[in-house]
Amino acid sequence: MLDQNLLSLIIFSPLLGVAILFFIKNENKSLQKIIAIANTILTFALSLYLYFKFDSTKSDYQFMQDLEWISGFDIHYILGVDGLSLVLILLTTFLTLISIIGTSNSIKEKLKGFLQFVLLLEVGMLGVFLSLDLVLFYVFWEAMLIPMYFLIGIWGGEERIYATVKFFLYTMFGSLLMLVAIIYLGYIASTIPQGAFTTNLIKLNSIAPTLSKDLQLILFLAFTFSFAIKIPLFPFHTWLPDAHVQAPTAGSVLLAGVLLKMGTYGLLRFSIPFFPIAAIEMAPIISTIAVIGIIYGALVAMVQTDIKKLVAYSSVSHMGFIVLGIFSFSIEGTQGAILQMLNHGLSTGALFLLVGMIYDRRHTKLISEFGGLAKIMPIFSTLFLIITFSSIGVPGLNGFVGEFLILLGAFKSTILSRGFSIVSALGVVLSAIYMLWMYQRVFFGVVSKDENRNLKDLNKTEIFVLSLILIFVLWIGIYPSTFLKLTEISSAKILTVLFDTSKYLSIL
Repeated sequence: MLDQNLLSLIIFSPLLGVAILFFIKNENKSLQKIIAIANTILTFALSLYLYFKFDSTKSDYQFMQDLEWISGFDIHYILGVDGLSLVLILLTTFLTLISIIGTSNSIKEKLKGFLQFVLLLEVGMLGVFLSLDLVLFYVFWEAMLIPMYFLIGIWGGEERIYATVKFFLYTMFGSLLMLVAIIYLGYIASTIPQGAFTTNLIKLNSIAPTLSKDLQLILFLAFTFSFAIKIPLFPFHTWLPDAHVQAPTAGSVLLAGVLLKMGTYGLLRFSIPFFPIAAIEMAPIISTIAVIGIIYGALVAMVQTDIKKLVAYSSVSHMGFIVLGIFSFSIEGTQGAILQMLNHGLSTGALFLLVGMIYDRRHTKLISEFGGLAKIMPIFSTLFLIITFSSIGVPGLNGFVGEFLILLGAFKSTILSRGFSIVSALGVVLSAIYMLWMYQRVFFGVVSKDENRNLKDLNKTEIFVLSLILIFVLWIGIYPSTFLKLTEISSAKILTVLFDTSKYLSIL
């Protein structure tokens, strides 16, 4: 019984915490935190159960649940998991737990509402990764915007309203194009012999690739434009720095750690398998944009005066690497891209946690306000340095494995020239420059500000939260096969569909 409904339990278990919190008095903040933490532990435990029960040797979706949803149409409540979605489910449940444990103490007002919105956001994120019906996917995709809107709009910084509206409008505009494409795909399914309107992912995987090249190109662009905004891919990135800077720490962790991965997940789940001919045609163009984003994000990060904004622009650069890996259409690049989705979530999530911790103590994120913190906060400085090394891809830590596989995949690609790999490698160098330069100015030198002299080092809770992330940073860096094995068959399946276009050549 548990296995049959496991995916639904994972998606909707955070609603239990939301419901219980309604009955807790506003002033009883300790109980509110306990309930939220217990609820996220439950959801994470269910995702771990899914991990241990998952068979990585099977190519089909597992733990599927299929219920009729909208009668008269083939629109079902259908869920399923493969290696690609499993990795992202584990990342989502882990980072939500980390966010609540690590940041709830910094929320001084309306804590109950804050915790409820974080849990609601988790529902939307989990639903996106497990939906096998495009309408259901779209519902979760849009529903996720609502709690993030309130998290930034209520608990954000001084310019939170501007950042929230910008984030909402950007995402909403791209989503509408995707909705039109979903409806049109369903209509196409109804026009084939003995066909019917359907938004079933599995059925559309066999219908969409048979479309003409021109129609594939139009629908590919409609889907990919929506995902490019979410990633965000240059030049659709301008909402991201504002949203990150204004968001509360938990919002930044989940935004960078999970929400951006929805865009790259969409490319791997929909854009490429549905429209393989268009994907091959557009690969050089999108890869060029990705490389521009890698270099641009790194150069802009280099001149930032705000630590949080620097980390935000580093995300633009790092997400460009993931897109390059995806469109290299090689097994190394695809595997590297998926692993780097996990790596970026861990490393950048940890960086935002660290920035939030120092902000709670000094109420500023300006690099110029710091200096010499290594003498004042040795534990904080040490952990920050390890995460910095992780972010820039030092061998032995998680970031190196993902970037190496992406660059190798781009170099071996039969679609892209080797120049893409060579130019994007410059982004690795630039990443080391801006991250280490920032670290030098914040942690080394003299303690120039009196406000910094009495700063307290990390407490036990903060050390515990960061240590949990460090376990995975070291684990992936030393033994990445644990996670690469999960996604190997899913990656191979995507590439098989992509290059198996010979049966469609007659319609071109």
